[in-house]
Amino acid sequence: MGEATPPVSQPAYTLPALVAIGAATGLLSGLLGIGGGTVAVFGLAVLMHWPQHPAHATALAAIPPLAAVGAIVFAANGYVDLRAGFLLIAGGFAGALIGARIMARMPELLLRRAFGILMLAVGIRLLLP
Repeated sequence: MGEATPPVSQPAYTLPALVAIGAATGLLSGLLGIGGGTVAVFGLAVLMHWPQHPAHATALAAIPPLAAVGAIVFAANGYVDLRAGFLLIAGGFAGALIGARIMARMPELLLRRAFGILMLAVGIRLLLP
């Protein structure tokens, strides 16, 4: 599959805004065990008005170190099942490869709407008993 051409100019940002989004991403990821990428994409795309593709790609790049810190803390407290974690990683590698290739080819509007639907569905599910 061919990759989409990246944008010529980079999205605008300010250092304090990115640090604040990173702090919120790490806090909510560690506190709630959620995918921090969801918080980061929301911050970049909605609050900072980044295009969807750079917001998603930048969030993906930022998440591994954040997840590693949280995983180390939880592992030190005996909460991590390493076997299950490695199986999740194995499936995650394949899924991420396929998902990134699909996302690179998706039109901006479709990607934004798909993200919005996911956020809505997760929110509704979390509110139900």
